[in-house]
Amino acid sequence: MADMSPLFRRATAKSPGDRLVTLIGKPDCHLCDDAQSVVERVCGEMGVPWEWRDITQDAQLHDQYWEQIPVVLVDGAQHTFWRVNEDRLRKALTE
Repeated sequence: MADMSPLFRRATAKSPGDRLVTLIGKPDCHLCDDAQSVVERVCGEMGVPWEWRDITQDAQLHDQYWEQIPVVLVDGAQHTFWRVNEDRLRKALTE
C-alpha cells in the first residue's frame, strides 16, 4: 500500500471540534479528579467536546476498565489511563 501524501492526510484529519474525548472513571477517585482537571483544561482551550462516563453506572465499562481508571478515550479509542499528560492529549487531538 502506498504512503498517503501529506496533503491527503491533512484533508482527512479531523479538526479539534470534530473530536470527542471520553473520560471514564468513578466518583471519589482522586486520579479521576486529576484527570478531569486536565481534560477540562485541554478540551476547553481547544474547543473539543468531552464527556464523563461513570463505571459504577455501566457494567460493560466496569468490566472493561475497572483496573485502569481513569481512562481517556479519543474518538472511542483508548488514549491513556491512570495519568493524563496534557501535552500528549493536545497532540492526539491535533493529529
